[in-house]
Amino acid sequence: MRSMKTARPLPDDFQNRPFTVSDAARAGVSQKRLRHRGLHRLGKGIRSESPTAELPLSIRVRPFTEVNERCAASHLTAAELLVLPRRQQKENPEMYHIIRPEGAAHLNRPHVNVHRMKLYSDEVTTVEGIPVTTPERTWLDMAEMLTLDELVAMGDSCVRMPRTDLEGRDMPLCSLADLQRMIDRHKGKRGLRRAKEAIRLIRVGSDSPQETLLRLAVVRAGLPEPELNVPIIGDDGLRHHEPDLSYRKYRIGIEYEGEHHGQDLQIVRDIARSERYVALGWTEVRISTRHMLNDAKPAVIKIRAALVQAGWRKGA
Repeated sequence: MRSMKTARPLPDDFQNRPFTVSDAARAGVSQKRLRHRGLHRLGKGIRSESPTAELPLSIRVRPFTEVNERCAASHLTAAELLVLPRRQQKENPEMYHIIRPEGAAHLNRPHVNVHRMKLYSDEVTTVEGIPVTTPERTWLDMAEMLTLDELVAMGDSCVRMPRTDLEGRDMPLCSLADLQRMIDRHKGKRGLRRAKEAIRLIRVGSDSPQETLLRLAVVRAGLPEPELNVPIIGDDGLRHHEPDLSYRKYRIGIEYEGEHHGQDLQIVRDIARSERYVALGWTEVRISTRHMLNDAKPAVIKIRAALVQAGWRKGA
């Protein structure tokens, strides 16, 4: 039996990542080398020397946006690249969502869900050099795949003011007006009704999907809508910390505590925060993951009790 001849090493730039055949050819890789059985065929015109599943998404998806003109990562793939909150879909991790404008030739590729639909040039941005649908266009596309609450959480994430020291940016990913522009521009699009419902519920100020889901549950239960990440101003006029959700009128601050609140340093911070609440004459309501079960009913019960204790009455 003849053994497979050892292939000549690929140029450094094509090792350990998927690439397009046309890019490799321009770099001087021969057609014979590109036909070698040692290369993985990821679809027409795309090769890889080694498995790609463990590579970052940006590296894995790049050749699928390059192999044909006027393509961009979209839907779930864009949401992940833009670091937008989304439900984990039961999809092959090596399946990618790619959008092509209406009128462009149809593509039928393994590993790719191709969406052929209206796409304007100002609806494409870049992430690590890869064409990706903008946050507002990605939000609208996801309206056909997410629940209403998930879509509101994604919208909240798009319009929130970032914390510059932590995120390295000082502007929202987009504005409410940008989201509305997408709705107005794409009449008849799938998911449009849900997007119209969601945009009425999106608020600037939510720092996490959990805060969004808690706010939605509180309002649906008939409680007043809380403010989001607004600083407490003491009687002396000094500015203090910002509760996740709050009712200034009733001096109630609501803190959602994720998994990191079990860390030693965070426990110390939380105790200090609780002491500040007492000193300021405010009530602290602490909500954890267990309070979010059963459509957040335990959280709502806890918050309602604090409001009633502070003098709130429904309809008053």
